[in-house]
Amino acid sequence: MVDQRDYYEVLGVERRSTSAQITDAYRKLAMKFHPDKNPGNIEAAARFKEAARAFEVLSDADLRSRYDRFGHAGLQGGRQHDFNEMSDIFEAFGDMFGGGIFGEAFAGGRGRASRARKGRDVFCQVSLSLVEAARGVTKTVEFNRHEMCGTCDGSGAKKGTKPLPCDYCGGKGQVIQSAGVFRLQTTCPACRGAGSVIRETCSDCGGSGVAEEHVERRVTIPAGVDSDVRVRLAGEGEPGGGGGPPGDCYCVIEIEQHPFLTRHGRDLHCEVPVSFTQAALGATVDVPTLDGAKPLQIAHGTQSGDVVRVRGLGMPEVRGRGIGDLHVHVHVEVPKTLSPRAEELLRELANEENAAVSAKRSSFFSRLAEYFQGDETHGEHEEQA
Repeated sequence: MVDQRDYYEVLGVERRSTSAQITDAYRKLAMKFHPDKNPGNIEAAARFKEAARAFEVLSDADLRSRYDRFGHAGLQGGRQHDFNEMSDIFEAFGDMFGGGIFGEAFAGGRGRASRARKGRDVFCQVSLSLVEAARGVTKTVEFNRHEMCGTCDGSGAKKGTKPLPCDYCGGKGQVIQSAGVFRLQTTCPACRGAGSVIRETCSDCGGSGVAEEHVERRVTIPAGVDSDVRVRLAGEGEPGGGGGPPGDCYCVIEIEQHPFLTRHGRDLHCEVPVSFTQAALGATVDVPTLDGAKPLQIAHGTQSGDVVRVRGLGMPEVRGRGIGDLHVHVHVEVPKTLSPRAEELLRELANEENAAVSAKRSSFFSRLAEYFQGDETHGEHEEQA
């Protein structure tokens, strides 16, 4: 699929490119594949849209960071546009060229001020303990967003007044100029594309029509979430433009480090120390779980590095498709100091081992002796020669 190409490759820039270099690269591609220059050319239209998608992501610091980390998968459900229609591209990026290459015909004959636009999304971070992530939890999140000014009802005009249509552009927000075969559309210099002008601004919002507000909301986090998962609060983002719907708020999950458990997907891992005698003779030891310490039987003869798998003590799947396992990594600890009695018993054990060596160990030492004896014999033959 064309839209799955690497966005840096699409714009022909390197990953360390600056914002200015990315903008310049997009500007050149937009000029090259602009529909006015390529009438009826389906391939050029596809490249035009592809470049717009790439530029929207790489020109936004947050989107670019997520794309660098996760690729196209990191953009799923994000705030970027679909750009299915040419007018979407003209609407989004016309101003960066001074409107100079985007004709009004592609905007359906409508001025920018009349086009409804969805508001931008906002983001907040939610920190969860591993237990909260496993069980699911409801949290209060806080974030800032702009809301419609209550004094002027979002108009930006002084209370009791209203914006007036711009005389220069006739309320369209754009002015059209002819240059050879092209019809050049530029942003109205009088109203800056708004289509209207405010004679007296609102004292509370300064004419912007919005005011920043601190918002608190309750969000339900499903069981099984992992770090960087985003939970959406629909309609809690920035207000839309031109009567469009508001954006969304995305709560980005961050899982705090557990003192004993490490997560890998839906499985949990932990390391449990046991003594030499516990490993040799077998024992029941307490291991950490999401529900607290639980007893686990360590079989006799357990080796350091062995992993005991306990089914059903891992993390649940977010969609309820089962529960992972707990993997207990056994670490056999060798005592650094011994009591006289303990040393005496270990020496007796060593004598016993020498009297009854296991087949595996005997084979190892036999092969080791044969290896060094072979080296000595080889050296004698060389001296005789």
